[in-house]
Amino acid sequence: MDLNALEDFRLVATHGGFGRASRASGRSKATLSRRVAELEDALGLRLIERGMRSLELTEAGQLLLAGTEGPMRDVVDTLEEVREGMASPKGRLRIAAPLVFSQLALGRLAAQFVAIYPEVEVEAVAEDRLVDLVEEHFDVTVRINPRKDSNLVGRCFARDRLVLAAAPSIRMPRRRSDTPCAVPAVVTPTYREGDIWTIRDSKLTIEPQPVLRLSSLLMVRDAIIAGAGVALMPQSIIGGAIEKGELAVWGEVGEEVELWILHISRRLQSPKVRAFVEFMCAQYRSGVFTI
Repeated sequence: MDLNALEDFRLVATHGGFGRASRASGRSKATLSRRVAELEDALGLRLIERGMRSLELTEAGQLLLAGTEGPMRDVVDTLEEVREGMASPKGRLRIAAPLVFSQLALGRLAAQFVAIYPEVEVEAVAEDRLVDLVEEHFDVTVRINPRKDSNLVGRCFARDRLVLAAAPSIRMPRRRSDTPCAVPAVVTPTYREGDIWTIRDSKLTIEPQPVLRLSSLLMVRDAIIAGAGVALMPQSIIGGAIEKGELAVWGEVGEEVELWILHISRRLQSPKVRAFVEFMCAQYRSGVFTI
């Protein structure tokens, strides 16, 4: 173990960044970054998460920093503790996920995960906004059709599809023409005036006439079951209502919806993150998101 690399890590950690550590020590940022990476490789653990605007210590990094504040003769023992202590999934796993996914699936999934890995404590936050994993101390996030982000990696664990659905009492228009058919609709905040819904593999287009504007897809589901109008919904959310005959599907709209589990880096991924990613993918081996 290179104790100079350890000292460089402590320098970066205590100063809160490579730039400040460089200015304080006179050593180049490139050298500090390389030495910290070498220490991480030697331990087989990620010690620092490098965000867009900030630097955060991982659990292993915090443990190493705290444990090396004493005499250097204790350093080797501390390094071994860090290596052994982080070898299996343990510690707090913070998850950010969209509201509806959290309400419908995440509670059950989290319970199953901690039953397999009892040394992991799961903390899940249900929000539709895009969180900053580094600055807000999240380990993983579930995102729907995520845009490309150079700081995040992950896997698509399931797919869903968007369908137009309504209660059987609302008849699907039969007219096929270039003119959209006006139909009473229940819409969400993503709806914009003038939006047109086109059914795939069909010439039928729908011009939604909003009668209800609801912020939750679960409210939308209940409203269309009650006969309020047609709505654009994920198949997974209304699958049960379709099976019971409470809703009828008019057709698919748009492309498939992808659900991804994302985290900061594939390099030296922590055991708890790696285990959760594998767990999520195993839950949806068919590739289809079901509730």
